[in-house]
Amino acid sequence: MQYHITGKQIDIGAALQTHVQGELSSVVEKYAQRPTDAQVVFSRSGHEYVCETTVHLSTGLNAQARAHDVEIYAAFDSCCEKMDKQLRRYKRRLKNHHRERSEPVELYDAPSYILASENRADEAEPETLQPIIVAEMETRIQRLSVGEAVMQMELAGAPVLVFRNEGKDVLNVVYRRDDGNIGWIDP
Repeated sequence: MQYHITGKQIDIGAALQTHVQGELSSVVEKYAQRPTDAQVVFSRSGHEYVCETTVHLSTGLNAQARAHDVEIYAAFDSCCEKMDKQLRRYKRRLKNHHRERSEPVELYDAPSYILASENRADEAEPETLQPIIVAEMETRIQRLSVGEAVMQMELAGAPVLVFRNEGKDVLNVVYRRDDGNIGWIDP
């Protein structure tokens, strides 16, 4: 497994890198058969250290965890505990699933745009109805079953996930509703 351990405007020493590799490898190898790589980013937020960890699995799914604490080692240990809990839940769900995925998740490229918000309380009507595009990038749409899409959304901590449904080969959306349940849009 490859590790990318970085710090945003802080120095990451060799002892911390060794600690991260040892602890994260023991957690990930316990639940995931073939993890490909892990990214760990440390940063400061006020008086606390923030640790963000992303593990890419060979199935194409990602697991993410984030934690903060006043000490950098405690921030990582807390993040590692969250990752352990997520991967344990992921492992149980895969065992309970009706079929196992033998090949990696298919990915499709799609454009992604970030639009500027319009906070124009003083204007009655905008000059144009075209939104201002702030950023434009490529994103990947995964080919998943609905259960796998919900699992990926929960592992990534995302509020919404667009995916290509394996059964119907059409775009679908799963999202977290305000009441805590999961919504599924199937056109």
